[in-house]
Amino acid sequence: QVQLVESGGGLVQPGGSLRLSCAASGITFSIYTMGWYRQAPGKQRELVAVITSGGRTNSADSVKGRFTISRDNAKNTVYLQMNSLKPEDTAVYYCNANHYPMDYWGKGTLVTVSS
Repeated sequence: QVQLVESGGGLVQPGGSLRLSCAASGITFSIYTMGWYRQAPGKQRELVAVITSGGRTNSADSVKGRFTISRDNAKNTVYLQMNSLKPEDTAVYYCNANHYPMDYWGKGTLVTVSS
């Protein structure tokens, strides 16, 4: 049974930081491309950042220079370090594991950026 469990969300003031974690089980974690996506109220889900099995990363222009994705294959965990948070970063953040044709999603963790 595949499980992706996100944690680390919460309420933070503008300019603050949060670190999201996604713990994976039931998959050979090291071969999967891992990603973080987000969905704000009334909007479509969008890519935030991805990291390949080889460690290559890519991120959305809106978060470049503020968010960093990383992975620890020994812990089967992917992280999203979010700095300089803005109100527009408010969303449910989802973890994704992809290794074609397999594609799995977590249930999400809410990040609210507000003063």
